[in-house]
Amino acid sequence: MNTPIRFSLALRALHWLMALMILTMLFVGVGMMSTASDARRWLYELHKPLGILILLLAAIRLIVRLVTKAPPLPANMPAIQKLAAHASHVLLYVLMFALPLIGWAMLSAGGYPISLLGSIHLPPIVSQSAPLYALLHAVHVTLALLLFGVVLVHLGAALLHGLIRRDGVFSAMASWKRGRF
Repeated sequence: MNTPIRFSLALRALHWLMALMILTMLFVGVGMMSTASDARRWLYELHKPLGILILLLAAIRLIVRLVTKAPPLPANMPAIQKLAAHASHVLLYVLMFALPLIGWAMLSAGGYPISLLGSIHLPPIVSQSAPLYALLHAVHVTLALLLFGVVLVHLGAALLHGLIRRDGVFSAMASWKRGRF
């Protein structure tokens, strides 16, 4: 079987769509927590279904990733960088699942429904509990901050590979033609 030089089109499309959604979600979350205006309710109503959509896309993305072959990292990449790349991707996947699930559990514990399409609501996944809501809220915020940091590191690494090293790592996930960045 040939070793690909790029990720599959499905993985590239999911990557860039989810990158946009996750960045949007992070900024919506910051906006929710930092405003007392009427926009806060609208941001909450956007945040909840967007989180569930990210959870669904993360599941699809994981399945696609497990059944498609990935391009190898450059042979001359130091072992510590390969380990860091692998660990950061595992952490990104963990956070893409954990944040929406913890958010869902938090809202369930607080007795808040998650509306998807008007009157369609997700069922609660934990019993109502004010102490559990407070704990899950703290965990959700902490993991969101961790995700923000991991995204920044991921972006920095992508730029390093795309602009400095030019070793094919960035172009393996780029949706445009190879060699343009």
